[in-house]
Amino acid sequence: MREVYIPLKKKVSLFFRDTNLQAHGIIANLALELDHKKVSRFNISRSAVWDGAVRGFRRSTYSDNYNMFIKFNDDAGSFEEGLYTGGPRREFLTLLMGSLRNRPIFDGPPESRYLVYNSRAARQDEYFLAGKMIAVSIVHGGPAPHFLSKNLVNHITGNQSFSATVEDVQDEEITKILHQVLKAESEESLHNLILQNSTIFQTAGCLRNVKPFEKQAFVEEYLRWYILERNQSVIQRFKDGLESLNFLSALQQNSSVLAPLLCFSAKALTASELESMFRPDLSPAGSNKRHKEVLTLGFWADYLLDCEGLNDHFYLFIVL
Repeated sequence: MREVYIPLKKKVSLFFRDTNLQAHGIIANLALELDHKKVSRFNISRSAVWDGAVRGFRRSTYSDNYNMFIKFNDDAGSFEEGLYTGGPRREFLTLLMGSLRNRPIFDGPPESRYLVYNSRAARQDEYFLAGKMIAVSIVHGGPAPHFLSKNLVNHITGNQSFSATVEDVQDEEITKILHQVLKAESEESLHNLILQNSTIFQTAGCLRNVKPFEKQAFVEEYLRWYILERNQSVIQRFKDGLESLNFLSALQQNSSVLAPLLCFSAKALTASELESMFRPDLSPAGSNKRHKEVLTLGFWADYLLDCEGLNDHFYLFIVL
């Protein structure tokens, strides 16, 4: 048994024993640093979540340690009620993680995204901001991204494990060349193929004579360069952002527990998660229709609970 030390900005030291260590316990201890008496304000339009988030995170009065005060404005430009509850914050962070997945700083399959260098994003320090957003979302009780490549997360945590496939490369021309390398049957055809495409392999620092039995290792060497090594500068900046609220330190020291939060994993949908996907459009408060709609929402919530855990088909009814 070993003790795990997590440093905090204040002069407080927390120790966790790694027996039955749970992610929520670690996150709860990181959240002790939050100052709920102060707030960082965000004015968010659901049609432009990213822009509003960037403005909020870059505001001079923003602090990772302050509570998040979210104002959603509707399509008409008016602000919604319920600003002090946790609902708007969770909704904002959920929308933000969805928007982050599609930013041009990422490449690769939708459920296994890795960082790639983008000059404009680098100038705007978007990599640092992305890391900060993830750390803040997790510690403030929002969702984890669940879309980062395991290879990227392993690299960030110091785990040397790497297992990529040609399909992780989105460049069709490079994908075609790598598949041809893997399919080459003779040493001569393999040599000619590598020579014909010497530029891409030389750039990766792996241009050499390759025997047919080495071609799989050769492709894996190229993939490691393509996914990790060529993007090292922006990965480091992303890590700098992840250090917000000491999340990176906790991640590196408890990677077996926290790393799964960052990567995709298939799981059964719970009733509360399904319920949170829908936002009811209710009639004005106090009206007869509003009363009936609230009753309907109660039946809807009960129905979801009854269906939770069933292995059969899940039927969804929409009440108009």
